[in-house]
Amino acid sequence: MNQRHQKAAPKTKLGIWLAAIRPATLWAGVVPVLVGAAMAKSAGHQPGWPSLAALIGAIQIQIGTNLVNDYADFKTGADGPDRLGPKRAAAQGWLTPRSILIGASFALASAGIVGIYLTWVGGLPILLLGLASIACAVGYTAGPWPLAYLGLGDIFVFAFFGLGAVCGTYYLEAQTVSLAAVIAGAAVGALGTAILVVNNLRDRVTDARVGKRTLAVRFGERFTRVEYALLVTLPFGLIVICTILGVFSKWSLLVLLTLPVAAREVSAIFRKDGALLNAHLAGAARLELMFGVLLAVGVIL
Repeated sequence: MNQRHQKAAPKTKLGIWLAAIRPATLWAGVVPVLVGAAMAKSAGHQPGWPSLAALIGAIQIQIGTNLVNDYADFKTGADGPDRLGPKRAAAQGWLTPRSILIGASFALASAGIVGIYLTWVGGLPILLLGLASIACAVGYTAGPWPLAYLGLGDIFVFAFFGLGAVCGTYYLEAQTVSLAAVIAGAAVGALGTAILVVNNLRDRVTDARVGKRTLAVRFGERFTRVEYALLVTLPFGLIVICTILGVFSKWSLLVLLTLPVAAREVSAIFRKDGALLNAHLAGAARLELMFGVLLAVGVIL
Protein backbone atom coordinates (compact mmCIF):
# COMPACT_ATOMS: atom_id res chain seq x y z
CA MET A 1 0.00 0.00 0.00
CA ASN A 2 1.42 3.38 -0.91
CA GLN A 3 2.04 6.21 1.49
CA ARG A 4 -0.70 8.39 0.02
CA HIS A 5 -3.33 5.83 0.97
CA GLN A 6 -1.83 5.36 4.42
CA LYS A 7 -2.28 9.07 5.16
CA ALA A 8 -5.98 8.78 4.29
CA ALA A 9 -6.61 6.39 7.18
CA PRO A 10 -8.60 7.68 10.17
CA LYS A 11 -6.38 8.28 13.20
CA THR A 12 -8.22 6.08 15.70
CA LYS A 13 -9.77 2.62 15.71
CA LEU A 14 -13.15 4.20 16.38
CA GLY A 15 -12.66 6.50 13.41
CA ILE A 16 -11.80 3.52 11.22
CA TRP A 17 -14.96 1.66 12.23
CA LEU A 18 -17.06 4.77 11.71
CA ALA A 19 -15.62 5.10 8.21
CA ALA A 20 -16.35 1.41 7.59
CA ILE A 21 -20.02 1.60 8.62
CA ARG A 22 -20.49 4.78 6.52
CA PRO A 23 -22.66 6.92 8.83
CA ALA A 24 -23.89 9.13 5.98
CA THR A 25 -25.74 6.14 4.48
CA LEU A 26 -27.59 5.31 7.70
CA TRP A 27 -30.28 7.86 6.88
CA ALA A 28 -31.52 5.35 4.31
CA GLY A 29 -32.55 3.19 7.27
CA VAL A 30 -33.76 6.01 9.52
CA VAL A 31 -35.99 7.94 7.10
CA PRO A 32 -38.45 5.16 6.16
CA VAL A 33 -38.99 4.21 9.81
CA LEU A 34 -39.57 7.87 10.67
CA VAL A 35 -42.12 8.17 7.88
CA GLY A 36 -43.82 4.90 8.85
CA ALA A 37 -44.16 6.03 12.46
CA ALA A 38 -45.55 9.39 11.33
CA MET A 39 -48.06 7.63 9.08
CA ALA A 40 -49.19 5.51 12.02
CA LYS A 41 -49.61 8.60 14.21
CA SER A 42 -51.66 10.32 11.52
CA ALA A 43 -53.98 7.30 11.58
CA GLY A 44 -54.46 7.62 15.34
CA HIS A 45 -51.82 5.19 16.59
CA GLN A 46 -49.28 6.68 18.98
CA PRO A 47 -45.78 5.42 18.02
CA GLY A 48 -43.93 3.80 20.88
CA TRP A 49 -41.40 1.07 21.58
CA PRO A 50 -42.12 -0.89 18.38
CA SER A 51 -41.16 2.09 16.21
CA LEU A 52 -38.03 2.70 18.26
CA ALA A 53 -37.06 -0.96 17.99
CA ALA A 54 -37.72 -0.87 14.25
CA LEU A 55 -35.41 2.14 13.98
CA ILE A 56 -32.62 0.34 15.84
CA GLY A 57 -33.10 -2.77 13.72
CA ALA A 58 -33.08 -0.81 10.46
CA ILE A 59 -29.84 0.93 11.41
CA GLN A 60 -28.23 -2.37 12.35
CA ILE A 61 -29.26 -3.92 9.03
CA GLN A 62 -27.87 -0.90 7.15
CA ILE A 63 -24.58 -1.21 9.04
CA GLY A 64 -24.45 -4.94 8.37
CA THR A 65 -25.14 -4.38 4.67
CA ASN A 66 -22.36 -1.78 4.45
CA LEU A 67 -19.82 -4.05 6.15
CA VAL A 68 -20.73 -7.08 4.04
CA ASN A 69 -20.41 -4.84 0.99
CA ASP A 70 -16.95 -3.69 2.13
CA TYR A 71 -15.84 -7.30 2.64
CA ALA A 72 -17.37 -8.76 -0.53
CA ASP A 73 -16.23 -5.97 -2.88
CA PHE A 74 -12.70 -6.33 -1.55
CA LYS A 75 -12.77 -10.08 -2.18
CA THR A 76 -14.03 -9.66 -5.75
CA GLY A 77 -11.67 -6.79 -6.54
CA ALA A 78 -14.44 -4.23 -7.05
CA ASP A 79 -12.69 -1.90 -4.59
CA GLY A 80 -9.42 -1.60 -6.44
CA PRO A 81 -6.83 1.20 -6.43
CA ASP A 82 -8.79 3.03 -9.12
CA ARG A 83 -11.93 3.31 -6.96
CA LEU A 84 -13.58 6.71 -7.44
CA GLY A 85 -15.62 6.76 -4.25
CA PRO A 86 -14.60 7.11 -0.59
CA LYS A 87 -11.92 4.67 0.55
CA ARG A 88 -13.07 1.34 1.95
CA ALA A 89 -11.66 -0.23 5.10
CA ALA A 90 -10.71 -3.64 3.69
CA ALA A 91 -9.24 -2.34 0.44
CA GLN A 92 -7.13 0.20 2.32
CA GLY A 93 -5.94 -2.32 4.91
CA TRP A 94 -7.45 -0.32 7.78
CA LEU A 95 -9.29 -3.45 8.96
CA THR A 96 -8.75 -7.09 8.09
CA PRO A 97 -11.46 -8.80 6.06
CA ARG A 98 -12.04 -11.13 9.02
CA SER A 99 -12.62 -8.17 11.35
CA ILE A 100 -15.10 -6.64 8.94
CA LEU A 101 -16.93 -9.95 8.61
CA ILE A 102 -17.14 -10.24 12.39
CA GLY A 103 -18.47 -6.68 12.59
CA ALA A 104 -21.10 -7.44 9.96
CA SER A 105 -22.14 -10.60 11.79
CA PHE A 106 -22.47 -8.68 15.06
CA ALA A 107 -24.61 -5.96 13.44
CA LEU A 108 -26.95 -8.46 11.76
CA ALA A 109 -27.15 -10.65 14.87
CA SER A 110 -28.09 -7.54 16.88
CA ALA A 111 -30.80 -6.81 14.31
CA GLY A 112 -32.01 -10.38 14.76
CA ILE A 113 -32.26 -9.93 18.53
CA VAL A 114 -34.32 -6.77 18.04
CA GLY A 115 -36.37 -8.76 15.56
CA ILE A 116 -37.43 -11.20 18.30
CA TYR A 117 -39.22 -8.37 20.10
CA LEU A 118 -40.67 -7.03 16.85
CA THR A 119 -41.98 -10.50 15.96
CA TRP A 120 -43.64 -10.70 19.38
CA VAL A 121 -45.39 -7.42 18.59
CA GLY A 122 -46.17 -7.92 14.90
CA GLY A 123 -46.30 -11.68 14.42
CA LEU A 124 -45.55 -13.70 11.30
CA PRO A 125 -45.55 -10.81 8.75
CA ILE A 126 -42.82 -9.00 10.69
CA LEU A 127 -40.84 -12.22 11.17
CA LEU A 128 -40.86 -12.87 7.42
CA LEU A 129 -39.96 -9.25 6.64
CA GLY A 130 -37.09 -9.33 9.13
CA LEU A 131 -35.67 -12.61 7.89
CA ALA A 132 -35.88 -11.45 4.28
CA SER A 133 -34.19 -8.15 5.18
CA ILE A 134 -31.27 -9.86 6.90
CA ALA A 135 -30.92 -12.44 4.12
CA CYS A 136 -30.83 -9.73 1.47
CA ALA A 137 -28.40 -7.64 3.52
CA VAL A 138 -25.95 -10.53 3.23
CA GLY A 139 -26.98 -11.47 -0.30
CA TYR A 140 -26.66 -7.92 -1.60
CA THR A 141 -22.97 -8.38 -2.44
CA ALA A 142 -22.14 -11.83 -0.99
CA GLY A 143 -23.20 -15.41 -1.56
CA PRO A 144 -23.50 -17.40 -4.80
CA TRP A 145 -25.93 -14.94 -6.45
CA PRO A 146 -25.22 -11.46 -5.05
CA LEU A 147 -28.08 -9.11 -5.86
CA ALA A 148 -25.88 -6.12 -6.70
CA TYR A 149 -23.85 -8.19 -9.16
CA LEU A 150 -27.02 -9.37 -10.90
CA GLY A 151 -28.48 -5.90 -11.32
CA LEU A 152 -31.11 -6.41 -8.59
CA GLY A 153 -29.73 -3.91 -6.08
CA ASP A 154 -32.22 -1.23 -7.11
CA ILE A 155 -35.15 -3.56 -6.40
CA PHE A 156 -33.65 -4.55 -3.04
CA VAL A 157 -33.33 -0.95 -1.86
CA PHE A 158 -36.80 0.04 -3.07
CA ALA A 159 -38.41 -3.01 -1.48
CA PHE A 160 -36.66 -3.08 1.88
CA PHE A 161 -35.58 0.53 2.51
CA GLY A 162 -38.83 1.89 1.13
CA LEU A 163 -41.97 -0.24 1.06
CA GLY A 164 -40.82 -2.76 3.66
CA ALA A 165 -39.51 -0.32 6.25
CA VAL A 166 -42.38 2.19 5.99
CA CYS A 167 -45.17 -0.39 5.84
CA GLY A 168 -43.47 -2.61 8.41
CA THR A 169 -43.23 0.23 10.93
CA TYR A 170 -46.83 1.22 10.25
CA TYR A 171 -47.94 -2.38 10.73
CA LEU A 172 -46.15 -2.66 14.07
CA GLU A 173 -48.22 0.23 15.43
CA ALA A 174 -51.52 -0.32 13.61
CA GLN A 175 -51.56 -4.10 12.95
CA THR A 176 -52.61 -3.33 9.38
CA VAL A 177 -51.25 -1.52 6.34
CA SER A 178 -52.93 1.47 4.72
CA LEU A 179 -52.86 2.71 1.14
CA ALA A 180 -51.23 5.92 2.38
CA ALA A 181 -48.40 3.91 4.00
CA VAL A 182 -47.79 1.99 0.76
CA ILE A 183 -47.63 5.22 -1.25
CA ALA A 184 -45.32 6.85 1.29
CA GLY A 185 -43.14 3.73 1.19
CA ALA A 186 -42.91 3.93 -2.59
CA ALA A 187 -41.96 7.63 -2.42
CA VAL A 188 -39.24 7.09 0.16
CA GLY A 189 -38.05 3.93 -1.56
CA ALA A 190 -37.62 5.75 -4.85
CA LEU A 191 -35.40 8.38 -3.22
CA GLY A 192 -33.39 5.72 -1.40
CA THR A 193 -32.88 3.88 -4.68
CA ALA A 194 -31.71 7.12 -6.30
CA ILE A 195 -28.76 7.15 -3.88
CA LEU A 196 -27.71 3.73 -5.14
CA VAL A 197 -28.15 4.82 -8.76
CA VAL A 198 -25.63 7.66 -8.31
CA ASN A 199 -23.19 5.19 -6.79
CA ASN A 200 -23.65 2.76 -9.69
CA LEU A 201 -23.33 5.51 -12.29
CA ARG A 202 -20.02 6.60 -10.79
CA ASP A 203 -18.66 3.04 -10.53
CA ARG A 204 -19.95 1.58 -13.81
CA VAL A 205 -16.50 1.22 -15.41
CA THR A 206 -14.81 -0.50 -12.46
CA ASP A 207 -17.93 -2.58 -11.75
CA ALA A 208 -17.97 -3.87 -15.34
CA ARG A 209 -14.34 -4.88 -15.00
CA VAL A 210 -15.09 -7.27 -12.12
CA GLY A 211 -18.41 -8.57 -13.46
CA LYS A 212 -20.66 -6.49 -11.21
CA ARG A 213 -23.62 -6.20 -13.59
CA THR A 214 -25.55 -3.30 -12.08
CA LEU A 215 -28.23 -1.65 -14.19
CA ALA A 216 -25.70 1.08 -14.98
CA VAL A 217 -23.38 -1.56 -16.41
CA ARG A 218 -26.14 -3.42 -18.24
CA PHE A 219 -27.88 -0.46 -19.84
CA GLY A 220 -25.30 2.34 -19.84
CA GLU A 221 -24.93 5.83 -18.51
CA ARG A 222 -27.81 7.44 -20.43
CA PHE A 223 -30.29 4.93 -19.04
CA THR A 224 -28.89 5.41 -15.54
CA ARG A 225 -29.20 9.20 -15.65
CA VAL A 226 -32.81 8.92 -16.85
CA GLU A 227 -33.51 6.33 -14.14
CA TYR A 228 -32.20 8.75 -11.53
CA ALA A 229 -34.40 11.58 -12.85
CA LEU A 230 -37.47 9.35 -12.76
CA LEU A 231 -36.76 8.10 -9.25
CA VAL A 232 -36.36 11.66 -7.97
CA THR A 233 -39.45 12.93 -9.81
CA LEU A 234 -41.78 10.05 -8.89
CA PRO A 235 -42.14 10.87 -5.16
CA PHE A 236 -43.30 14.42 -5.86
CA GLY A 237 -45.86 13.19 -8.38
CA LEU A 238 -47.16 10.56 -5.96
CA ILE A 239 -47.61 13.01 -3.11
CA VAL A 240 -49.27 15.70 -5.25
CA ILE A 241 -51.69 13.26 -6.92
CA CYS A 242 -52.56 11.54 -3.65
CA THR A 243 -53.10 14.87 -1.92
CA ILE A 244 -55.53 15.87 -4.67
CA LEU A 245 -57.31 12.53 -4.24
CA GLY A 246 -57.50 13.01 -0.46
CA VAL A 247 -55.13 10.20 0.52
CA PHE A 248 -52.85 12.75 2.20
CA SER A 249 -53.66 16.09 3.82
CA LYS A 250 -52.63 19.32 2.15
CA TRP A 251 -49.76 19.61 4.63
CA SER A 252 -48.05 16.76 2.83
CA LEU A 253 -47.29 19.25 0.10
CA LEU A 254 -44.53 20.56 2.37
CA VAL A 255 -42.33 18.10 0.46
CA LEU A 256 -42.49 20.51 -2.50
CA LEU A 257 -40.06 22.71 -0.57
CA THR A 258 -37.36 20.24 -1.59
CA LEU A 259 -38.09 20.60 -5.31
CA PRO A 260 -35.24 23.10 -5.89
CA VAL A 261 -32.82 20.63 -4.28
CA ALA A 262 -34.18 17.80 -6.43
CA ALA A 263 -33.90 19.90 -9.61
CA ARG A 264 -30.32 20.85 -8.78
CA GLU A 265 -29.33 17.23 -8.15
CA VAL A 266 -30.95 15.96 -11.36
CA SER A 267 -29.22 18.68 -13.36
CA ALA A 268 -25.87 17.73 -11.84
CA ILE A 269 -26.34 14.04 -12.61
CA PHE A 270 -26.78 14.85 -16.30
CA ARG A 271 -23.69 17.08 -16.35
CA LYS A 272 -21.12 15.31 -14.18
CA ASP A 273 -19.36 11.97 -14.06
CA GLY A 274 -16.71 10.01 -12.20
CA ALA A 275 -15.44 11.26 -8.86
CA LEU A 276 -17.42 14.50 -9.31
CA LEU A 277 -20.52 12.44 -8.50
CA ASN A 278 -19.37 11.85 -4.92
CA ALA A 279 -20.84 15.17 -3.81
CA HIS A 280 -24.15 14.24 -5.41
CA LEU A 281 -24.21 10.85 -3.75
CA ALA A 282 -24.35 12.85 -0.52
CA GLY A 283 -26.80 15.21 -2.21
CA ALA A 284 -29.20 12.36 -2.97
CA ALA A 285 -29.02 11.26 0.67
CA ARG A 286 -29.78 14.80 1.86
CA LEU A 287 -32.74 14.99 -0.50
CA GLU A 288 -34.20 11.77 0.92
CA LEU A 289 -33.69 13.06 4.46
CA MET A 290 -35.33 16.45 3.80
CA PHE A 291 -38.21 14.92 1.83
CA GLY A 292 -38.80 12.27 4.51
CA VAL A 293 -38.78 14.73 7.40
CA LEU A 294 -41.16 17.11 5.63
CA LEU A 295 -43.46 14.25 4.67
CA ALA A 296 -43.49 13.01 8.27
CA VAL A 297 -44.28 16.49 9.57
CA GLY A 298 -46.91 17.00 6.88
CA VAL A 299 -48.86 13.81 7.57
CA ILE A 300 -48.85 14.49 11.32
CA LEU A 301 -50.17 18.04 10.84
